[in-house]
Amino acid sequence: MRRAPVDVPERDARGADEGEMPRARITRRTAIALGVFAVAVVAFLYVVLPRIAGLDETLQHVREGDPAFLALCLLFELLSFGGYVWLFRAVYVRGGTLIDWRASYLITMAGLAATRLFAAAGAGGAALTAWALRRSGMEPRTVATRMVAQYVLVYGVYMGSLVLFGLALRAGLLSGPSTVALTVVPAVFGLTVIVIFLASMLVPAAVDHRLERWARGSGRPARMLARASKAPAAISEGTREALRIVRAREWGLLGAVAWWYFDILTLWAAFLAFGDPPPFGVLVLAYFVGMLGNLLPLPGGIGGVDGGMIGALIAFGVPASLAIVAVLTYRAFAFWLPTIPGVFAYVQLRRTVQRWRANGDRPGPWPSGEDRAGDSVARSRYYTK
Repeated sequence: MRRAPVDVPERDARGADEGEMPRARITRRTAIALGVFAVAVVAFLYVVLPRIAGLDETLQHVREGDPAFLALCLLFELLSFGGYVWLFRAVYVRGGTLIDWRASYLITMAGLAATRLFAAAGAGGAALTAWALRRSGMEPRTVATRMVAQYVLVYGVYMGSLVLFGLALRAGLLSGPSTVALTVVPAVFGLTVIVIFLASMLVPAAVDHRLERWARGSGRPARMLARASKAPAAISEGTREALRIVRAREWGLLGAVAWWYFDILTLWAAFLAFGDPPPFGVLVLAYFVGMLGNLLPLPGGIGGVDGGMIGALIAFGVPASLAIVAVLTYRAFAFWLPTIPGVFAYVQLRRTVQRWRANGDRPGPWPSGEDRAGDSVARSRYYTK
């Protein structure tokens, strides 16, 4: 699930106006290849790898887990997804809008399902979220800005955690290994990403629009420069928007912390179901280092996150057999289980948007920059059929 920001393509905006839900274009050959790959990875993770590590049968060990702690895994994961819905509302739901709590849940869960079922670094979930927001009456520029802001807030917690726990382990403030490779390197990586995004605010506001006007009637190099400025401009505006939301002290920002740390508690409870968990600082850092497996171009991060997290835990000194069974149990709750309600939400979201159109529902105008938290975009137009 936890993916990088993407801009909203014009094709998606047109699809939104036509009421068409974004669909992934996957050929039969691609679908078969993805299916075979996913089955092979799952078979390796849940059958071959446990045997290599000395476990008799993964499913047998899962059955031997403490039911109370497995139930706790479920509770923590529900709270994690609840935090993400809360954050969604803090970022997107302002002023008169068609997006109530139910719609927020549907958009969030459907987007997560699309992210996991279709690869492309989360583009499937981003396109679906953008489509639903456009149908609620939000302008494309506002959608792009707030989507970037949401990811800045989510990954700000991620990178901040790498810095905080990496340096704390290195300084001996938390118990666990303090080698440079396991502590300082992740901390430097997180700090570098934070600095890059803060530096993006040096890009002038709406620079892409200014360059587009300047490039009109100019040569090809000028037009190429104008197109190349869109990504930096989107990141810059989104980062500014994220900081404005932080300064507004929105309680929903705690949803970003809940999203990550209740998920970490799911992993902690999975360890408790089968044995003793590692120190909390080690667990947090190994979790976030393992999550870097999402950067691999794999469907939903299947295999990349699992293997990365298991490898990080073993590097921190956790017994291989315990790390494997705990991570695979955690992934069953965090990845596989939520996909089912996500698919149902995908279907229900389409019906919800169709009902908006059929009823001719119109939200009030989205607030301007002066109305709330200095919103970066002027009022959006009303919802139209």
